[in-house]
Amino acid sequence: MSTTETVQPIDPSKTALLVMDYQNGIIPMAPNPDELLAGARQAIDLIRSHGGTIGYVRVGFADASEIGGSMGKRVGGPVAALEHFHADHANTQIHADVAPEQGDIVVRKIRVGPFGSTDLHEQLRARGIDTLVLAGISTSGVVLSTVRDAHDRDYRLIVLADLCADRDPEVHDVLTGKVFPAQAEVINAADLHQLLH
Repeated sequence: MSTTETVQPIDPSKTALLVMDYQNGIIPMAPNPDELLAGARQAIDLIRSHGGTIGYVRVGFADASEIGGSMGKRVGGPVAALEHFHADHANTQIHADVAPEQGDIVVRKIRVGPFGSTDLHEQLRARGIDTLVLAGISTSGVVLSTVRDAHDRDYRLIVLADLCADRDPEVHDVLTGKVFPAQAEVINAADLHQLLH
């Protein structure tokens, strides 16, 4: 894990905190949902207070045509996907504890990663964002996909390890400890304030 001594400061005006899949139907699957929500709330408030951008990514399907084979399998098949993750279902809404405010970026995705099926990249670039701070569920799903894709799109990446979670804690530890550091700086949320200037 990176230390604040080795991580360069970030410019909040060019930074977005992406809160990914913190939605009603996914939060309960995390090992420590209350801690995640409380930590995410603090990170959102911190970035917002420094003038940074907050972005939200949620998964939800409008109809069966949006459910790809691999995505359908991840959520129990196409029928289960539409039943439990319809775009209008309560499960797909962002949890009230971290709810968006007016002016925030909010995108609905239909794949694991947030870029391929949304205009997230365009919205970030329109705001001059070049640095992404990531919080998401799960570490091996949306966070991994985002790190890979965003790195290829030349964003600077900071992963908040303790605001990411996975059903398999060992997988989380391997990704945050060994995989992500090749493309991102990995810190805990408590260290975020030291990077803002």
